[in-house]
Amino acid sequence: MNTKEMGEIKMLYGAIIGDIAGSEWEFHPCMKERPRELIMDGVSFFTDDTVMTIAIADAVLNSKKYDAAMREWAYRYHHFKRGGYGSRFIKWLVSPEMGPYYSCGNGSAMRVSAAAYVCNSLEETIELARKTAEVTHNHPEGIKGAVVTAGAIYLARTGHSKDDIKRFAESYGYDLSRTCDDIRPYYEHIETCQESIPEALTAFLESKDYGDCLELCISLGGDADTLCAIAGAIAEEYYGGVPEDLKDKA
Repeated sequence: MNTKEMGEIKMLYGAIIGDIAGSEWEFHPCMKERPRELIMDGVSFFTDDTVMTIAIADAVLNSKKYDAAMREWAYRYHHFKRGGYGSRFIKWLVSPEMGPYYSCGNGSAMRVSAAAYVCNSLEETIELARKTAEVTHNHPEGIKGAVVTAGAIYLARTGHSKDDIKRFAESYGYDLSRTCDDIRPYYEHIETCQESIPEALTAFLESKDYGDCLELCISLGGDADTLCAIAGAIAEEYYGGVPEDLKDKA
């Protein structure tokens, strides 16, 4: 990537720092409480969420094919101890002849942030999000998760209210009537879009600032790094950026 493109990548802080903050808690879904620290030295790491977010950004900014960029970046970091790639994605990764595998997993949503930054309308954002998803996640729910996540980021970036974002997500059929307190007691580690996107959006809608959003995501239990990546990307734009202390730690 050239210097200009690397500058544009800085807009992905919200998703990437969310991933790092949630990484430690991904494997401790029973911890139904806010963390004492969002990023812990020697404990918090970036995962596949960050690698794939950068891969999609690279493809969008440099006109690469999505599958080629994803394989390039995944191979570059496949050795990373907290990689977290799913079994079906790994099968796709090592099989260049393999097409999309009808996944409804939340991987389509956690990697889509860049689509919200390069488009000039909500309609363009939706179409680009769809394209980034369907290379692997061509299940209707997998596509919807990416579309709603990117659309929410775009709306936050362009000054829309939380009510606007909520109505947009609900127009796709997501139930946002519950609170975090309603979700927390029964929520588990679930990696589908249909049981990740509403929870991440609820945490964002209830949050007071970027850090509060990540803490709420973690407190729900479950796939914490991905919930934080999704909600964090929206919160970054809505709240005007990521706190400098979290950037420094990350």
